[in-house]
Amino acid sequence: MLARIDLRDAPLPGVRELTGLLPRAATDIESVLATVRPVCEDVRLRGAQAVREITLRFDGVDAEDFAVPQSALDEALASCDPALREALEEAVSRVRKVHADQRRTDVTTQVVPGGTVTERWVPVRRVGLYVPGGLAPLLSSVVMNVVPAQIAGVESIAVATPPQRDNGGLPDPGVLAACALLGVTEVYAVGGAQAIAVFGYGAGSCEPVDLVTGPGNVYVTAAKRLLRGLIGIDSEAGPTEVAVLADDTADPVHVAADLISQAEHDPLAGAVLVTTSEELADAVLALVPEQVAATKHSDRITTALGGSQSGIVLVDDLDAGLAVVDAYAAEHLEIQTRDARAVAMRVRNAGAVFVGPWSPVSLGDYAAGSNHVLPTGGCARHSSGLSVQTFLRGIHLIDYDEAALADVARHVDVLAHAEDLPAHAAAVAVRQK
Repeated sequence: MLARIDLRDAPLPGVRELTGLLPRAATDIESVLATVRPVCEDVRLRGAQAVREITLRFDGVDAEDFAVPQSALDEALASCDPALREALEEAVSRVRKVHADQRRTDVTTQVVPGGTVTERWVPVRRVGLYVPGGLAPLLSSVVMNVVPAQIAGVESIAVATPPQRDNGGLPDPGVLAACALLGVTEVYAVGGAQAIAVFGYGAGSCEPVDLVTGPGNVYVTAAKRLLRGLIGIDSEAGPTEVAVLADDTADPVHVAADLISQAEHDPLAGAVLVTTSEELADAVLALVPEQVAATKHSDRITTALGGSQSGIVLVDDLDAGLAVVDAYAAEHLEIQTRDARAVAMRVRNAGAVFVGPWSPVSLGDYAAGSNHVLPTGGCARHSSGLSVQTFLRGIHLIDYDEAALADVARHVDVLAHAEDLPAHAAAVAVRQK
């Protein structure tokens, strides 16, 4: 459990070598495309009937109509445990507060007198939000997907989430309660690749969407890859992961608990400790078995922590530690060091950074106000987490009058002929008197 990688007392490898050395879950999307492609094609060709048959085959639920009735949404919210409803309301409030500050405003730039370029921020018209329901029904993902879409001004929001055999074929009641609390009335009891196909092609009462967001398993991710272009997607999410950068000031009880909490998600979840302190590493290793044994999903956690995607990396100093975590580009990165905020401000690559001993990843999963839909698998080197911006498109309005066009016409002419596109030049020349 938690194998060690010792990078001390030697020059630190370059980024490419580091990336190859560090623990990471292998997600082979290509290997499931052959399974996913016929599922998506079946939904495209046969619509709701295909969805019904696929759902029966994969989920053991036979439902003539996979649209969740409003009465089921109302009942889920009415019967929601008061403590859970209060927690959801608090999470919604905090996520709204953070994401409201992400709104974009239109900007008009006067390039020359009579010539302006305006950048308008326009929401996508319709989105499909996927909420997983496999090993754990992620009702918090309803909040994380719906709130930024609403703040962006998306006018049509649909949610898809797997049906549950033990809930009469309806999705998890907590997921339904979260949808109802947020005013989402269009919910579909369909999961996996077939849900993405429903969003992409339309089926039953579900009209096609413009954008699909939300995490999912490898089959969901493969379907997003297949349909990308027909629809926009937020990312190709892989197994979840946490990295903890810690020195000798970190509390090993906290560190062990945080690694375990992320491993609880999935047997493929990654948990990596990068530390300057061998004493901390030893203490964490000593604490993990007892903490794992005391938790509900011990088998799942043991598999994740014992896999090649998890481990402890020993480094000489925090500079080396920062180089390692930047190469790893974790979905979640905790900084548990002296001057943790100053260290966190030096991080270049991470989906989200959790600063100090009182900001564990599980806080961000639910109620920090940040978004928990984040880039995985090293994609934090080039991608951001879900935000209001995900649901907006920047559109330029170019508005030049006759004099402003005439003033720049000779430059357009030169550039067009340099590219051997004389008709481009002619489209300007024809307007000159």
